[in-house]
Amino acid sequence: MDHLPAIIDLARQQAAGDQSGHDFAHIQRVAANARQLLTAYPDADQDLVLSTAYLHDYYDEKLVANTTAAKAALVQTLRTAVGLTQERIDQITFIIDHMSFSKNIETHQHLPLAGQIVQDADRLDALGAVGIFRAIRYGATHGNPDYDPHIPPRQELTAANYRQPSTIVNHFYEKLFKLAATMNTPIGRQMATERTAFMKQFIKEYFQEIGK
Repeated sequence: MDHLPAIIDLARQQAAGDQSGHDFAHIQRVAANARQLLTAYPDADQDLVLSTAYLHDYYDEKLVANTTAAKAALVQTLRTAVGLTQERIDQITFIIDHMSFSKNIETHQHLPLAGQIVQDADRLDALGAVGIFRAIRYGATHGNPDYDPHIPPRQELTAANYRQPSTIVNHFYEKLFKLAATMNTPIGRQMATERTAFMKQFIKEYFQEIGK
């Protein structure tokens, strides 16, 4: 994995200045989660898992204006500056292209084991205490209110309504509380269940404090 330091530098540069909860600290936590999940899968492609973990947000639609151009630039850099083979680049971009929550709302995208591990690692960072901080940061960045009793949680997310604004509290009910059921790995599911329980207690306390 001699190329991993160069990939980490790419991720650090791309995430610089992000205020929405998708900063380099998030990427580092996803990579750490991936390493923890890898302990249960010693035969998994560790290089592919970690390379993808660091690059998983590189051309995300939430973070770049032109995803096609950002992806093309990444592919070119991985080929010429980092020195990856086209096969390895294709493996990385396939996982990135199919792992996001939005890409799996209406059609489940089949991922190889490495992709399942990265997907779990990313979703774990949306849960627990860190997940609470990130939900608040993302909602505040996009001008979403904390809570509004006149805006109930949507019963079902679709590709059409997923990006429509809602409240920060609704985000917990619409997405975050449901992530544990989507985890691919047993260890990931166990960790997600524990973190979800903490978030539910947080929301319960929030409603108690505001008298709801």
